[in-house]
Amino acid sequence: MSSNTVRRIAALAAAAALPAGLLMAGVGTGVANAADPACSQTSHDTKSDWSTVWITHTYDKSVSAAEAAAGTNVTYKIVVGTSSIGNPYVNTIRDYAPAGFGKPLSAKVTSYHFAQGQQTADVTPEPTGDGGWQVTSTGWFVSSSYQVTAEFTYKVPDNIAAGTKVTSGGIGVSGTVGVGTDKPGLTSCFAVRAKNPGEAALGSMDGAGLGSSEGQMSSTGSVSNVLGDTITRVINNGS
Repeated sequence: MSSNTVRRIAALAAAAALPAGLLMAGVGTGVANAADPACSQTSHDTKSDWSTVWITHTYDKSVSAAEAAAGTNVTYKIVVGTSSIGNPYVNTIRDYAPAGFGKPLSAKVTSYHFAQGQQTADVTPEPTGDGGWQVTSTGWFVSSSYQVTAEFTYKVPDNIAAGTKVTSGGIGVSGTVGVGTDKPGLTSCFAVRAKNPGEAALGSMDGAGLGSSEGQMSSTGSVSNVLGDTITRVINNGS
């Protein structure tokens, strides 16, 4: 028996073990076009005025996936930079997630450290008091060569229907040399897709108290992504 045949049998056996209703997850469900210009993953803005001494500061926000299933994780990335001299210090970065999202599961900041270059560190997000979450420091250095990046990871609420376009709120930044600003229009968007078989199966087990949505083995969200993606990959590779 060839190795391709063995892989296909294993994948089909795994799929057969799932309830029939779960096998249909993701079939025939319309999902928003990820290329839809009205639902952009990224946004960009600048600031150049008397407060910056006419030096241009840059601000970007993006979301980690064009499509994500309910119950998986998405990460919003905020990048603050400058295109010239000035070298401001940023001490606070605020993120405003989509309505209905809970507290960030995690947050981290990548910034320049003297004699060490760019370093990434886990940080603790705190509520802003106006619906957002923020990370703070005594000051993250910013230059034309080194940006500061904050990443906030959230769980997509379980009750969002497939096909929904989810748009985040904007950002806020505080710091020196005119870099501070509020940009409510700096948003990012993703489309909610149907769960793959592995995600649906894990969600069913979680509901019965048999699984754990805390175990994160995939950058796309959870242990369920691994199961579903593995089944799909094995079938495709064996065809």
